[in-house]
Amino acid sequence: MFARSFQFNTFRNAFSPRKPRHPLLRVAMGVLGVAVLCVLVFVSVFLGAAMIAAGLLFKLFKQRGKPLARDARVVDGEFRVVRKPAIPLSR
Repeated sequence: MFARSFQFNTFRNAFSPRKPRHPLLRVAMGVLGVAVLCVLVFVSVFLGAAMIAAGLLFKLFKQRGKPLARDARVVDGEFRVVRKPAIPLSR
């Protein structure tokens, strides 16, 4: 008889969200949910923009003080001469 007296529906319903019965309270809770969603999106957009701006400023200040090439045709870099391979490539 113990198996029949314990029902899983009571345990499942303990954690399920319930909608209020009053229609105005239902609408108010819906508007509150949409408002919370809008605030979260608003904050996340500005937080992302601030992170991008901080990264760009960090990159800008990191390059500050380094010499730049005066001629636009000049490419600054380090090069290494590579020897021919020991085994010829077959065609």
